[in-house]
Amino acid sequence: MLIGIDPQRTWRLRDVIELMADRCGVSADPGYVSGHDVIDPERTLAALDAFAERIGAAAHRRAPVLLGTGHPHRLLGFYVALADALSAAGCVVLTPAQGRCVDITTRFGLRTCNLDYVRRVAIVRESADERPGCEPGAHTHSPLPVRTVLAAAAEAGGPLPELVIGDHGWVCGAGQLGFEAIGLADTDDPALFVGEAEGVVSVAVPLDDGVRSPYYRPLTRYVLNRACLSQ
Repeated sequence: MLIGIDPQRTWRLRDVIELMADRCGVSADPGYVSGHDVIDPERTLAALDAFAERIGAAAHRRAPVLLGTGHPHRLLGFYVALADALSAAGCVVLTPAQGRCVDITTRFGLRTCNLDYVRRVAIVRESADERPGCEPGAHTHSPLPVRTVLAAAAEAGGPLPELVIGDHGWVCGAGQLGFEAIGLADTDDPALFVGEAEGVVSVAVPLDDGVRSPYYRPLTRYVLNRACLSQ
């Protein structure tokens, strides 16, 4: 699944497996087709340092930023903490296109979703019955939400984000359009690592994106400390 990346080179299966072994530390054996993937924590920490460096630089220059997630059930709290810290540092956290409809193709067919923001973090909702501004939102890999958000910001005359932070299509879609984009990615989302290898994504952090929200609190503290944004 490309989730917004348009690769410049041909990536064979073997190429992707080798890339994921290099960036995440998973098995490079093509015959390993069952069981758990194991992510190398040293690779995660190295990527988190680069991730935090980009965030710290954006905070230092008070750059406009955009945050969005396709994993609101798990990762919303992580991104909210970043949004709060960046806002406190003087960054404008952008929230364009709230309420816009986005038609997303899923394995269940075409779904009309609505763009929303929870504490300045963009998400999509599948049901109009969900109250705007409340958790949790829908899981999505699509790059269409970020394309819609960025187009709306441009149509309104800006500002445009100097840094996009997120996961899935939020990162790949923004990076493919030329915006600096950094994000988190599990081993079943190789598109972010392909984008990083091709220079489209600035930083892809390998981690398990499906654990319970409280388990990301140490990661949040680590990133904020490294970015010199601890409150």
